[in-house]
Amino acid sequence: MDTEKTAQQILASIGGEANISSLVHCATRLRFKLKDTSSADKAITTDIDGVISVVESGGQYQVIIGNRVSEVFNAIQSLLQHSDETANNNTRETSQSEQKETLFSRTVDIISGIFTPFLGALAASGILKGMLLMLSSLGWMSKESGAYVIWFAAADSIFYFLPIAIAITSAKKFAANIFVALSVAGALVYPTLIAMFNDKAALDFFAIPVILMRYTSSVIPIIFSVWLLSLLERFLNRILHDSIRNFINPLICLMVIVPVTLIAIGPLGTWLSLGLAQGYEYIYNLSPMVAGVVTGIGWQYLVIFGLHWAFVPIMYNNISVHGYDTLKPLFAPSNFAQAGAAFGVFLKTKNPKIKQIAGPATVTGLFGIVEPIIYGISLRYKKPFLWATIGGGIGGGICGFIGATSLAPGIPGLASLPIFYGPAFTGFIFSIIFSFIFTAVMTYTFGFNDNMEKEMLSDNKNKKENQINNQPKLSH
Repeated sequence: MDTEKTAQQILASIGGEANISSLVHCATRLRFKLKDTSSADKAITTDIDGVISVVESGGQYQVIIGNRVSEVFNAIQSLLQHSDETANNNTRETSQSEQKETLFSRTVDIISGIFTPFLGALAASGILKGMLLMLSSLGWMSKESGAYVIWFAAADSIFYFLPIAIAITSAKKFAANIFVALSVAGALVYPTLIAMFNDKAALDFFAIPVILMRYTSSVIPIIFSVWLLSLLERFLNRILHDSIRNFINPLICLMVIVPVTLIAIGPLGTWLSLGLAQGYEYIYNLSPMVAGVVTGIGWQYLVIFGLHWAFVPIMYNNISVHGYDTLKPLFAPSNFAQAGAAFGVFLKTKNPKIKQIAGPATVTGLFGIVEPIIYGISLRYKKPFLWATIGGGIGGGICGFIGATSLAPGIPGLASLPIFYGPAFTGFIFSIIFSFIFTAVMTYTFGFNDNMEKEMLSDNKNKKENQINNQPKLSH
């Protein structure tokens, strides 16, 4: 795949640069926010070399690339000529047009825009943290050693200062001043305030009591703070004269937003975080095994439409509140089940073209990238997807039954296994192995044969012929 050529063709197929309001990417997808979706030609985009599929969901035009998505993203970024000011104007225009969208679509768009940019760093930090925990638990590395201390600082820093990372991406999403947003987030983790919280000291703001909270690793408070900051900035830009706007606007914002955050938004956001975590825990504890089965079966359907991002804040919030998450282990086996489906097809088929797709897709699936499998194998032939959902559901039920947990965010796969290290780690390993083998065997035995490809090609040919025959004929 020529990434430059692919980037140019994608831009052309979606209506050009002028039709883009925003663009982010996750592990496998380019997530466009388009001003006019009717200007994008889905069929043309899908036929571009390097594009696996196109999904319109959650208010986004999602172009599925696979492992090389970051390369294509960078190539597109190099073609875009937006200045920061233009990008901010586009974001504001998007905010006005979003009124026509559903609340759920807007929520998914906001969540993906905030969390996707630093997902790789979080995943890497989580894996390193899990590795260090494993090494120390096995007695292979002392927690007092210099190497452990330095590596743990590297692994834990982004979690400790998570409000700062979220402030950057939230500011871009809400079109707020990034450096003012950083200042607000920095105040939340300022050493003096943390020390006062630890000492249970009293604090007031002009006689207004301040409820001190621990905001390190927090998620929700800073998102609401930056959103409020963006509203205040826009209001001040309308009323302040150009000659003083550049420094008076940030001054007023800092003087207002930081106290408001510490007095109201922060505590309310923290209580909302606790309520969200407790609500999830209540549902989970009703029957962890049933929760695992439902999550394991349903997760891949969410992935198809890119709607799984709606659950990302729950996982982040669980880690922030409890120090661990129980949701990610419930759907982790479904990724390995999809890899098993691809492997079953790879073993069964005698068609070299299908083998060329199924073999590499199996490898990427084992490392958590399942879109090439879903769109290239399992959904294409339908039955492999069915067996993958069943295998994922059984594996999720096992994880719920044994109480598997994850220490950090990250795409479930072989490379991220350390983030699942804990008392139920052995059971978790069993669940993903079972999901992979079960799905591979059932797909090989009942879920695929080479006639499926021939039948599908024949059906597609008949559909095209019918479309041609049904077209109105011009009279002369």
